[in-house]
Amino acid sequence: MGIDNIYQPIFGSKASKENVILKKIRKESLDSTLAYRLVKDQLINEGNARQNMATFCQTYMEPEATKLMSETFEKNAIDKTEYPSTAKIEQACIDIIGDLWNVPDGDKMIGTSTVGSSEACMLGGLAMKFKWREEAKIRGIDINKKKPNLVISSGYQVCWEKFCVYWDIEMRTVPMDQEHMSINTEKVLDYVDDYTIGIVGILGITYTGKYDNIKELDKKVDEFNKMNKRSLGIHVDGASGAMFAPFTSPELEWDFRLKNVVSINTSGHKYGLVYPGVGWIIWRDKKFLPEDLIFNVSYLGGEMPTMALNFSRSASQVIGQYYNFYRFGFNGYRDIHLRTRNVAKKISSAIEELGIFEIYNDGDNLPIVCYRLKPKVKVNWNLYDLADRLQMKGWQVPAYPLPEDLDKILIQRFVCRGDFGMNMASALIEDIKIAVAELNDANVSMHQKEKIHSHGFTH
Repeated sequence: MGIDNIYQPIFGSKASKENVILKKIRKESLDSTLAYRLVKDQLINEGNARQNMATFCQTYMEPEATKLMSETFEKNAIDKTEYPSTAKIEQACIDIIGDLWNVPDGDKMIGTSTVGSSEACMLGGLAMKFKWREEAKIRGIDINKKKPNLVISSGYQVCWEKFCVYWDIEMRTVPMDQEHMSINTEKVLDYVDDYTIGIVGILGITYTGKYDNIKELDKKVDEFNKMNKRSLGIHVDGASGAMFAPFTSPELEWDFRLKNVVSINTSGHKYGLVYPGVGWIIWRDKKFLPEDLIFNVSYLGGEMPTMALNFSRSASQVIGQYYNFYRFGFNGYRDIHLRTRNVAKKISSAIEELGIFEIYNDGDNLPIVCYRLKPKVKVNWNLYDLADRLQMKGWQVPAYPLPEDLDKILIQRFVCRGDFGMNMASALIEDIKIAVAELNDANVSMHQKEKIHSHGFTH
């Protein structure tokens, strides 16, 4: 642009008169300050991430962590020959996480960082499929006769549905019911046959935050394996809980202390307290990761093994994860998580005191508050109306049905994250009380006649 245009007011510029969202690339360049301002303003009507009570994803990191991550955006996590210190930091994270998950032999385990826990779930599922195929051939099973299947609670996260579709797996879901708001361990083996590649236990169901009883599941699988001469394994989807339970409930046996847990994944960007997106997966022993899934790649003059689905990506999130481990230590994580749990319990207690809500999760395991309107409560509004009222104050709160067989029940959920303090909880509680009072006085519900659906919920 000409020298005269450098000093023109941003909102007197030609670009400020045009739509920022383009359908084809601009012909001419823009001044960087002008481009920054206009693109930033394009985002101005979005919600405040700190008030987003729908997402598990971390919305705050310390300025030092943000600075360190911003200074390492250019590092390619896959290029371990060019960035050997970064590779050591990634391995250090794997070692730390393996220790937190009580891996029996650190020399035998293997793991990797991923782009969120969804990629990690894909890898865990693929490893089970490949391992099943090897063993099925040895047992004389015709692997082409029917689809292999995966057994999981109906409260699964959508990445498992993607996995089954992408890799041609039948998903067998164990329905949740009012008595079992997690996987029903008494019925789970009813869904297992010769074509079952494995069972997924969930440490933090997306809908309610409840933990599957992985220890009881392990007992059932152990009995099944002894009776059927199988080596059926359990993969733990610990997207939320696997970075929370080790610090708050170290006595809870859900991890590699259990014989049949062969792999675990987690989201570093949830209770690992890192910005999106970083995930982790660890196998208790290299033998549970078939060699067919490990590729030795010649890249920029070096040979490197890779097992991830993705290739080039920034190492900044991995470095952010290590910063947190190095900075907080075990006690720091524990203090943050215990305080977050106390916040959730405070919110749950305040909601229960209103007398019109039935609590499904009071934040005692994961810091999730989940509730419904009591069936016999007579009000002229529903949870969609409450979500709308809270959004007027900036709070983004989902309302959505439970999974199959419970999908007539509409619930609402608050996720309390590490950056959600008691002061914010007090403000939220006050806004909930005001919203309920206003709805009770209102004459019209905007959503009374709507069928049950997901409302402001995409996680």
